[in-house]
Amino acid sequence: MDSQTSQSSQASQASSPPHTFQVDLRGLVDLLSHHLYSSPKVYLRELLQNAVDAITARRAEQPGAPARVRLYAEGGTLRVEDSGVGLTESDVHSLLATIGRSSKRADGLQEARADFLGQFGIGLLACFVVAERIRVVSRSARTPDARPVEWTASDDGSYTVRTLSDDARPEPGTTVHLVARAGAGEWLSRERVLALARDFGALLPYDVRVGEEAVTDLPAPWDRPYPSPAARRVALARHCHEQFGFTPLDSIGLDVPLAGIRGVAYVLPSAVSPAQRARHRVHLKGMLLTERAEQLLPDWAFFVRCVLDTDSLRPTASREALYEDETLAAVREALGERIRSWLTGLAAGDPQRLTAFLSVHHLGVKSLARHDREMLRTMLPWLPFETTDGQLSLEEFAQRHAVVHYTRTVEEFRQVAPIASAQGIGVVNGGYTYDSDLIEALPSVRPGTAVAELDADTVTAHLDPVEPAAELALADFLATARATLDPLGCDVVLRAFHPLSVPALHLDDRAARHEQARAEAEEHADELWAGILGSLRGGAPRARLVLNHLNPLVRRISSLPERELIGTATESLYGQALLMAQRPLRPADSALLNRAFLGLLEWATHREDEH
Repeated sequence: MDSQTSQSSQASQASSPPHTFQVDLRGLVDLLSHHLYSSPKVYLRELLQNAVDAITARRAEQPGAPARVRLYAEGGTLRVEDSGVGLTESDVHSLLATIGRSSKRADGLQEARADFLGQFGIGLLACFVVAERIRVVSRSARTPDARPVEWTASDDGSYTVRTLSDDARPEPGTTVHLVARAGAGEWLSRERVLALARDFGALLPYDVRVGEEAVTDLPAPWDRPYPSPAARRVALARHCHEQFGFTPLDSIGLDVPLAGIRGVAYVLPSAVSPAQRARHRVHLKGMLLTERAEQLLPDWAFFVRCVLDTDSLRPTASREALYEDETLAAVREALGERIRSWLTGLAAGDPQRLTAFLSVHHLGVKSLARHDREMLRTMLPWLPFETTDGQLSLEEFAQRHAVVHYTRTVEEFRQVAPIASAQGIGVVNGGYTYDSDLIEALPSVRPGTAVAELDADTVTAHLDPVEPAAELALADFLATARATLDPLGCDVVLRAFHPLSVPALHLDDRAARHEQARAEAEEHADELWAGILGSLRGGAPRARLVLNHLNPLVRRISSLPERELIGTATESLYGQALLMAQRPLRPADSALLNRAFLGLLEWATHREDEH
């Protein structure tokens, strides 16, 4: 390309006229209804929002102006009247007919933006989700001589504007008329409009009515005066049942003035999983923003459901969720601190209510105490743990035992609890969620407390050894038993312990289980991996089958003359000990149990044949 051609091309590009986007209104409405909004019901929130913002704008200039919104639904149509600031003809052209522009930007009201509910200028567009035609009649309060103006729009993107006579709208304000689209008439029925208006607008600061029925119900339940604390609890419990469908264990006031938050947290009456997403009701300046706010509280506070009103949190574009920013993070921390204070107050002044609460929600408090040492210190006398001494707090257990032994899994605890208890070893079950973390943190809030994870060596050391002469007399029996279980990675030990009814005890720990897993993987690996896994053997501990010399069955088995029968009986004791410990069975263990059962059955029937 030569220089002249290049210059000509650049000149042509420079002189090309600008183009504007062409908006397909029906496509945009489909986008809103299927992707931005969760339900068509938001159309009513948008109407209420526009009406309330219009009143707020008028009162910013005329503080004594009337503040009322009226909704009339009948025969698939809806009329919404407000006493707000109204619009001129130029406002109608520039605001209602321009997608994405908000009236909050106009006429010097930008500085008052924080007082408005709407922040994104979508406005009446959302009404096309349920309506095929929208008619707006408005009269400006800023221009007293201006006549009412009418804007009529269809969902095909066309609209008309005309000026009306004074009697069409004698007073300043706006009236919005909706005509339902096919199949959407139910959304404009009086019953549905009343229900939605009360749901969205119960806390709005102005007089809102559907016909003559009041929508607003102020002050909010948590701000009302009550004759006594008991009356307040009853009223809030009724409110909780209306909002969430349950009667709470208790209610917690959520008053954070610096964040502009007022509300209440209701304590669930039954336990819930920490993984279950908590959903809270959040009002923004009185208007219901969402009933599914998930990030409002810290994760550990999954045992409460909140209703609150705020003027500081930012909504997302759909105005159905909260925008995650520094303000929300600060509010989350402040609300979490309020719930902490409630728990601390119960511990200090109302132990009976705290005990009732912890019987249901100890998991949530343990989750909090795991990261909050002060909360752990406060809750030490109250949080329940499963121990060999029964359900106890860590404080009480530590007072009884010089060393707080614990297991990391429920299976380990069930395996050793009866034996450890009989030998005077105190053990805490650390296998439940958060329990091991709290036990390990015990010395940090209770100096001088010794904490140790229970292992097979500790249990074995507390079992009484058998007299050397007696053990020597059973050397052949023990050799046969050890040879039988050696392929399973299990040693055999002879001890005397209580209770006498337990013939054998299977003991292992994490290291022993890792060695079993390594050996099993080595057995099924190819030559390369078998070599690598074999190099990791390194004298790892093995599981142990501890035979109880005091048990009559063990004594009879040890006196059997046949080595094969001793091996079968030993396998049976091993299988029974595994089942008693409730440990998952490996394929080799299942095969052993089956083989031992059939072997004993064959031996028993063979003896009957001999007789």
